[in-house]
Amino acid sequence: MKTLVQKGSRRETAALTAVGLVAAAAMFAGPAFAGADTTFDTALDAFTGFLEGSGGKIITVLSLAGGIVGLASGRFSLGQVAIPVGVGVGAGTGIPIVTSTVTATI
Repeated sequence: MKTLVQKGSRRETAALTAVGLVAAAAMFAGPAFAGADTTFDTALDAFTGFLEGSGGKIITVLSLAGGIVGLASGRFSLGQVAIPVGVGVGAGTGIPIVTSTVTATI
């Protein structure tokens, strides 16, 4: 009989603990606003500026050079032309599209 009482009290204690944790979480939870966090704005601005500026041009030129080396080696593939074009378009227009999509308000 003693073991049934102990098991019952453990269940009650676990239930009360869970209710207490939920109540504490509800009390201490603050409102969350999408897009209000500015923790990584400095890094985002630096990285975006790099990709839209000289960094994007360097990446595009290196991709184009890789395609030219592949063409010079005698093995032609459409990917050797399409990949540098895609990289250039992605570096030039992809960054503004992604940042405007991420920062859009709904």
